[in-house]
Amino acid sequence: MKEVRIEHEAGLTRIVLDRPAKANALTADMLEAVRDAVRASTGPALILTGAGKVFSAGADFDAARAGLATSPLWEEVSTAVASFPGLTLAALNGSCAGGALGMVLACDCRVTVPGAKFFYPVMKLGFLPQPSDPRRLAALVGPGRAKMMLMCGAKVGAAEALNWGLADRIAEDAEAAATELAADALSAPEGHAAAIKTLFRR
Repeated sequence: MKEVRIEHEAGLTRIVLDRPAKANALTADMLEAVRDAVRASTGPALILTGAGKVFSAGADFDAARAGLATSPLWEEVSTAVASFPGLTLAALNGSCAGGALGMVLACDCRVTVPGAKFFYPVMKLGFLPQPSDPRRLAALVGPGRAKMMLMCGAKVGAAEALNWGLADRIAEDAEAAATELAADALSAPEGHAAAIKTLFRR
């Protein structure tokens, strides 16, 4: 069974981390699959989500010890998401930890279930965050709160994440809520989502 599922439906690309027995812990193959799927997507909207009760526990432990923790793949994935011309939404079906937060920060909007927690324990583990993650995190929550997560190991619950701006909406069914948010982009004229998104980069 593939550990990353790619689904296409009426212009919407859905990328699903599908390793629920391992809390969707990410391997190099999974990161490559996500990166390549985002790069290949041409529709106006894209949703990142996970199977099971956790979005992702971050790097697979054995893979991290073998070098994945410092791999450029993490940055390649978040750059691909940030560069996607249309609307990108993270539908967080559960908690998001470590490097997995990078692809979530790169999305345009984030919808989370109520019980999710967000944390990025690079200080405790002795790793540096991926280069773009502190900047994107600080842009959402402010530098002080970003440092709380990256340097103090703060775990942020869904309600606090919403208050901070790390999450944009809380919903019992995050994927359904994200799909609803994508509706206007999917029904708009071709290229319109990309044109609006370009205005944010000026």
